[in-house]
Amino acid sequence: MIIDAYNNVWQAGGTSDYLTAESYTPEDMLKAMDQAGVDMAVGCSLGQMVDNSFIAETVAKYPERIIGFGQVNPRSLDAVDTIDHLSQTLGLRGLKLHPTMHGYHFADHGLLDPIFDAAERNKLVVLVNALDDPFCAPLSIEEISRSFPKVPVLIAHMGTVWNVNEAILVAQRNPHIYLETSGSQLLDVKLAYRSVGASQIVMGTDWPGSDFDLERAKIARAIPNEADRFLIEGANLQRLLGIAG
Repeated sequence: MIIDAYNNVWQAGGTSDYLTAESYTPEDMLKAMDQAGVDMAVGCSLGQMVDNSFIAETVAKYPERIIGFGQVNPRSLDAVDTIDHLSQTLGLRGLKLHPTMHGYHFADHGLLDPIFDAAERNKLVVLVNALDDPFCAPLSIEEISRSFPKVPVLIAHMGTVWNVNEAILVAQRNPHIYLETSGSQLLDVKLAYRSVGASQIVMGTDWPGSDFDLERAKIARAIPNEADRFLIEGANLQRLLGIAG
């Protein structure tokens, strides 16, 4: 199975000129998936417009194709209750965190420990949007996640641009931390592959920011070994999420 680890779908809301005023629908994403031969893909809300109910509705409509990840702002007083709800009631399989968009520094145990505890209790995979930014530097992600080794963590974008080496270092030291490829350069993926191997890398596209066929082409160029590419393009995430073959 080809399973993509990070994408966004949403229905229009508000008047912002940046993304949220127009819809990028699950149906649009499925067309792009089909063109690229992608079997399943994670779908999340934008950081700008968290809508866990819409993600749950999307999964209910396309349960064989779209894997729902919920999202919370840890600064919200009901964040832990929301995680329980999105897992136990909405049936979502992972948790997206966006420190930059929601205004918190990741190396904050008082804020993040309860979130990771809830993720562990609900057996969720945690995806951290970690573009090059001091709010969510890979070493900060490590500081929190090393106390929760049972919680798989995906470092989205591998810390691109300037934090790629730091993200690779963190993955080398922590077998439960994985590098997600969306937004990264071809050279970054090659470096990660040489440094940590195929078992701690997961392919992600960040649709509609990029497209599935482009990401698959990047992975094919960076990972010439077919068996290793099989892990990165789906088998690693399939194992983490317990998806039947």
